[in-house]
Amino acid sequence: MISFSQVCKRYPNGFTALQDIGFTVEAGEMALVTGHSGAGKSTLLRLIAAIERPTSGSVIVNGQNVGALKSGAIPYLRRNLGLVFQDQKILFDRSVFDNVMLPLQVGGFDSRAASGRVRAALDKVGLRDREKARPITLSGGEQQRLCIARAIVHRPSILIADEPTSNLDIGYAKDIMAMFRAFHQVGVTVLIATHDTELLSEMAVRILTLDHGRLAA
Repeated sequence: MISFSQVCKRYPNGFTALQDIGFTVEAGEMALVTGHSGAGKSTLLRLIAAIERPTSGSVIVNGQNVGALKSGAIPYLRRNLGLVFQDQKILFDRSVFDNVMLPLQVGGFDSRAASGRVRAALDKVGLRDREKARPITLSGGEQQRLCIARAIVHRPSILIADEPTSNLDIGYAKDIMAMFRAFHQVGVTVLIATHDTELLSEMAVRILTLDHGRLAA
C-alpha cells in the first residue's frame, strides 16, 4: 500500500516540485500518474523509493513512514520495491544474465537459487534466450525488458516505473504495458508515470493527474 498525505517537496533553490499531494494506492492496485513535463511525476516516484525525502507531509509505503526512515533502513524498504527509472543504469560490460543477477548478489542470495530466479525473470520478459548477450546488442525495447527483469527478480510487492515506454515505438510500448498488467494480475501493486496519451486511453485503471506539482484529478 502507498499513501501520500499533504506531501510537499521543495528544493533548496526554492522550487516546489510537489504541493499538498494526497492519495492512496491500495495493495494489489494498478494506477498511472500522468501530467505535463515537469509536473512532478518523477519526484513523486522518487519519494516512494526514498531517493528523495518529503519536505512536509507523510509518505507511507507498506506501513512505513518513508520520510522518517533512517538511512540504514532504506535498503530494507527497497527489497519490496521494483524500480524502473528512465536512467536505466544498465551495465554494458556484463551479460544480460549478470545484469539481472546483480540485485540478488547485493542481497546475499544463494547462488543456485539466485540463478533460478534470474532465468525465471528473463523468461517473464521474453529474454530467456538472450541471457548471454551483451546489452549493447539489444534493441531499445529489449533493453527496457532487461530493466524490468532486474526490477522484478527479487519478487517485489510494489513495482514502480517512470516513463517505461518513452522512446519506444507503439508495438514495443504496448508489449511493455502488457507486462505490467500481467504483474498486476498476480497481485503486484503497480504505479507507472507516463505521458503517453495513446496508452492512457487504452488502460482501464485509475489515473492520477499532476499539474504543476498539484494533484489535478
